Amino acid sequence: MTSKPIAYDQARNTLGPKEKIGQLFMPAAFINDSEEEIQKLELLIQEQCIGSICFFHSRASAATNFEGKKQVEFNTKSFEVLKQRIVRYQKAAKYPLLIAIDAEWGLAMRIENTPQYPYAISLGAIQDGPELIFEVGKHIANDCKAAGIHWNLAPVVDINNNKNNPVIGYRSFGEDRSLVTKKASAFNKGTQSEGVLTSIKHFPGHGDTATDSHLGLPLIEKSKETLVANELYPFQELIKEGVDSVMIGHLSVPSLADGKKTPSSICKKIITGLLRTEMGYDGVVISDALNMHAVAQQYPVKGQLEWLAFDAGNDVLCFAEHIAEGIETIARNASNAQIENAFARVWKLKEKAFSNIPKVAPQLSDGTLLNRKIALHSLTMIKGTETILQRFRETAFKVFGNIPNANNGFLNAIGAGQSINVLKKDSEMAPDLPVAEKGQPMVLALFPPQVKPNNTFGFTENELNDINTLILENDVVLYLFGNPYCLEHIAFERTKVTVVAYQRFETFQEHAAQHFLGKAKALGKLPIQL
Repeated sequence: MTSKPIAYDQARNTLGPKEKIGQLFMPAAFINDSEEEIQKLELLIQEQCIGSICFFHSRASAATNFEGKKQVEFNTKSFEVLKQRIVRYQKAAKYPLLIAIDAEWGLAMRIENTPQYPYAISLGAIQDGPELIFEVGKHIANDCKAAGIHWNLAPVVDINNNKNNPVIGYRSFGEDRSLVTKKASAFNKGTQSEGVLTSIKHFPGHGDTATDSHLGLPLIEKSKETLVANELYPFQELIKEGVDSVMIGHLSVPSLADGKKTPSSICKKIITGLLRTEMGYDGVVISDALNMHAVAQQYPVKGQLEWLAFDAGNDVLCFAEHIAEGIETIARNASNAQIENAFARVWKLKEKAFSNIPKVAPQLSDGTLLNRKIALHSLTMIKGTETILQRFRETAFKVFGNIPNANNGFLNAIGAGQSINVLKKDSEMAPDLPVAEKGQPMVLALFPPQVKPNNTFGFTENELNDINTLILENDVVLYLFGNPYCLEHIAFERTKVTVVAYQRFETFQEHAAQHFLGKAKALGKLPIQL
């Protein structure tokens, strides 16, 4: 196991100024890197006294390949490779590294063939107490420890009140400030119960944006009073409870920046003024990834962005790409107090993380039972009644879905041996509309091809037209296995019944089938408005 860091009192007298600055940098590490790239990062860790690294899947994954022009190569052994990479990088470090990852819904967010838990929007539908969400945080923390990860950069506490938000959406617990706060608190406590660090994000609130900060700088033109009452509320309440770190988003919020459009991640007025002074937060502040186009393209001089982010109040510079130049620029411009204060916060966080390292790494969790419970408590009927559904079951209904039988456990379960009609993919040669008489009772199970809203969740215009024609011309009971915002493109108000199941997990399909058959209730509530 990795040795623990030396005590802070010893560290502050042992590390030199540039070594202390190096501890503030968190470069990206990629599970599927080449040997040449691995050695390059090892050398960087050694030479610059790096303090932490954040793992991503590959240089072609969404977190780095913003325009999607590179092909992602999948590796079925990614988890084992991840553990091996962590061991190698720790050996290269003069002082133990903090290892971080984005695991909002589990390691599966970055690593294939690892446990996946429901998205935050699915958890937002649960109306019971916080116990299930506490367990999600606890399970994910267990998996982080199994890999050798100390710091889960989650949960998202953004209040998603913009249906066109291209980057938060399903990653938010919902649009109600109290609900978001309650759910995020439970996730935090579950994670911390296992000794894993968390980070609430993306301060001061990325929910009401229509721009993806990976691609551009979102502008939020709300008054400070409005933001304090809503977007800032979860951050303030969770700070009162105690959080390990706060991640700063790349957002332009003039009302918080003396009318200027400076990105929040490099705005001293927002970080040092608002977060630290007005809101009373004295813990670690971490920037969102500094490679994101919202800021990276604005500062071409190497080291300039790193200095601006540090000077604004960030203690950890995530995904900084010009580390040697950044260290030199900070050393040249920063006061001794700035360096010492940031170093103290980061090192003490490191001590906390390493005080909870288990002697023997645990095994990956089995999320089947927990996911089944979440399916039970999140299923949401947003149109129709149980009585209407009972009468519908007595009709000679047909079943339709947009994915093949092999992956459609829901329709297989309710079809009682009858043939399942699969909606055809978009075609230039033939119409897509399945054969159905008008007025036909039918169950329609929709699985949106993607969870993000770009390109209408992966549906083509023709496919959406066909789906809506089915709904308008027939008596349809609709089950949606995906992001509920997809319903903005579906004529669900013309269905007899619409049920949101949120995830396409097998356990969610099984429970949805039980609901259709009258053997289970829909206990959830939509955490957003349509």
